[in-house]
Amino acid sequence: MQQVQSQSYHFKTSGFSVLEKNERGKWGEWSNLDLVNLSVVLDTNKHRIVVYSQEIQLYNILDYIEREENDTDIVYSFMCKDNDGKECKLSIITRKKQDYRKQLYINYDNRIIVYNIITV
Repeated sequence: MQQVQSQSYHFKTSGFSVLEKNERGKWGEWSNLDLVNLSVVLDTNKHRIVVYSQEIQLYNILDYIEREENDTDIVYSFMCKDNDGKECKLSIITRKKQDYRKQLYINYDNRIIVYNIITV
């Protein structure tokens, strides 16, 4: 029997960028990185991830995806539903070859939002 610890993980953002699909369904270019200082909380007890932006982004975790690791990244992913009931996949990626910097990816069918994050 495995014991699972429920806890909260707190992060701060330093910047974000957005990638969107165009009318033809092709991915465009990443937007310029905007500097932004927001709080992000992963709460495994309440099964949610919250981004405290001007409009609070609440992602209810539907499924915890098994941790992935390769030579360059450590990835924790979650299948979620957002405030509007849309399904999306959130991933916290640690870049091993970039001084272990962390990023939060919010993946929708037609857009991806990435936040650079640090643990607090």
